[in-house]
Amino acid sequence: MEDKNLQGKLLIGHDDCNNSNNESFDDVLSQRLNRRDLMKLSAGLIGSTLFGSFMSGCNSDETTPATSPVAAAALLSFTPVAKNMNDTVTVATGYTANVLYRVGDPIKLGVNNYLNDGTDTDFDSRSGDCHDGMKYFGLKADNSGYELTNSTNGLMCINHEYINQNYLHTVAEVAAINNASRIPAQVDKEMAAHGVAVIKITNGGTGFALDKTSGYNRRITATTPMKLQGVAAGSSYMVTPYSTTGMATRGTVNNCANGYTPWGTYLTCEENWNGYFKYSATGRTAKEVAAFSRYGLSATSRYGWESVYTQWMATVTGADATADYRYGPNTFGYNVEIDPFNPTSTPVKHTAMGRFAHEGCWPAKATAGKPVVFYMGDDSKGEYIYKFVSTQNWDAADATGGLTAGAKYLDSGTLYVAKFNADGTGNWLKLDISETAIATYATYTFADAADVAVHSRLAADAMGATKMDRPEWGGVHPTTGEVYMTLTNNSNRAKTGSYGLDAANPRYYTDTYNVTTTNKGNVNGHIIRWKETGSEPAATTFAWDIYLFGAQSDANATNVNLSGLTADNDFSSPDGLWFSDVSKGLMWIQTDDGAYTDTTNCMLLAALPGSVNDGTATSVTSLAVPTNGTADQAITTYVGAKPGTTKLKRFLVGPKDCEITGITETPDGKTIFVNVQHPGEDGTTTALTSHWPDGETTRPRSSTIVITKNDGGIVGI
Repeated sequence: MEDKNLQGKLLIGHDDCNNSNNESFDDVLSQRLNRRDLMKLSAGLIGSTLFGSFMSGCNSDETTPATSPVAAAALLSFTPVAKNMNDTVTVATGYTANVLYRVGDPIKLGVNNYLNDGTDTDFDSRSGDCHDGMKYFGLKADNSGYELTNSTNGLMCINHEYINQNYLHTVAEVAAINNASRIPAQVDKEMAAHGVAVIKITNGGTGFALDKTSGYNRRITATTPMKLQGVAAGSSYMVTPYSTTGMATRGTVNNCANGYTPWGTYLTCEENWNGYFKYSATGRTAKEVAAFSRYGLSATSRYGWESVYTQWMATVTGADATADYRYGPNTFGYNVEIDPFNPTSTPVKHTAMGRFAHEGCWPAKATAGKPVVFYMGDDSKGEYIYKFVSTQNWDAADATGGLTAGAKYLDSGTLYVAKFNADGTGNWLKLDISETAIATYATYTFADAADVAVHSRLAADAMGATKMDRPEWGGVHPTTGEVYMTLTNNSNRAKTGSYGLDAANPRYYTDTYNVTTTNKGNVNGHIIRWKETGSEPAATTFAWDIYLFGAQSDANATNVNLSGLTADNDFSSPDGLWFSDVSKGLMWIQTDDGAYTDTTNCMLLAALPGSVNDGTATSVTSLAVPTNGTADQAITTYVGAKPGTTKLKRFLVGPKDCEITGITETPDGKTIFVNVQHPGEDGTTTALTSHWPDGETTRPRSSTIVITKNDGGIVGI
């Protein structure tokens, strides 16, 4: 998220920290084979009928009740929305979008309405800032617990990724902010505006509204106590003054995308957490320095919280780790499990699932007697795609097991990292201390399994994983089981000494922004997908291709606009990605762009993807000589079938300077929820660039919107 790198804006966490020598397949391109000779993949995305089911997100478990069939031809029946730069939400004709939940909105009784002038406090009882990933959970009519099919009464879990200081504080406070010396009251407000909200929402027949009377409503912030579980919990890497046993920590930050579990809990994911710490290498071992460097820790923090609270000061000042927060950063960078139905429960950070810039965590369909599988992306330039496979096999009796089930399935398992081969096949590489490449890695000496979990990036380096163009959101197709993941962009493909092109990341070109700024690299991003061997999520091999290449419609059709996008569906920097479970096969794509916003604001598109191997092998030649000195390269990649104008359409365009992100639906598919993050982020309180959603002269506010079809039907059909 926070995709600002293409215009030289502030960016924390997405910069390339991967200095490994992992190949980008330049040395294996000569081994290309015709993968149609290697394997025969199942084809066909959608049959003549598509069956609905109970859960939002990318898939469901085996207990899903089916709804009425939905004809494939009825999908994407709306007229595409034109690109625009209006300061409003433009949604397809026949649909209505209303604002549900804005920055600062009270979530409890007795909290004053938000003044939106920088004087507001009490963010422990208000909406946080920068709405991001979210999930709707049906709630029984008597409010007593989880009900999978309830579409009018539910709990919403919403991430609040980071803050916009310009709008959170008064004009005078913003002008006086100095990260070297922060004011406690301001820092307290900022920490409380981060994290997650659990809110109860109801639809009494006139649309959804927040129920401020509910005891389920709560905020989980940068100060909330957290449990540490899994292989690294209790290890020396986790010891701090707060928890001398290494079993607990405080807070969660930079909660970007999300996930959910088959047992009814929410997963919030810690992305660019490294920027919240001020780090010093003084007094550390060479091994520690290498580890912290690999995760992008630096002497400069994002907000200067360490000037008020030492938990954000990752320095060696005491006799050992019980006396300072030298290992504080090791307690961040995880998937955090929250039970929305137990408001007194303590969130859990699951260390066995690896530590990196977790963009999100998406489950494959849970099948009785087989492991539970989750897919994850590490959202930084040149980072990796991961998979977690539980040790325990799924038991449907755990379907409402809460955090107890979470401990069973998420605290023991195998973490894998992906290698995309040049011939269109791939391998899941096991990250385990028993692997020779890890046990003998020259760059970093791994001590034990906890070391591998805490330093997953280094273990992935050792195994030779494929450096990707910023892996962000993913999703599992609810009928085919194929996995999709957005690769938002990567300007480092053009930097001196950076890795070269490869089959899975094949584009290098230039793009002009606002006439004067030239962007280079994989400017517009793409979406990769894969099919596990035997359609088994726990398989260790797969086949892949590139479903879509982001591009403007008039870009070079041979080497840039490889997917044949038109004015009705062209886009840049795909970020959010989500499958509807009601409209089987309907996929939503959201953008977070810094390269095409001179033409249009960020957007939401609806798609009907095909299947892996439905296109052709294609040779792509870089359109300029990369600055690392190599000549133009002809790279063979695998391009999915072009969507045309019937299988990919623009559904929504957001207000100025925003990111469109976070999406979920009610179990009946008649309501979808979408987040509009940081509208007007390029402005200041004295020069506002957006007034959305309140209009006139007000400061802009990140918000959750509710989209319904005017005829009361299923959204997208």
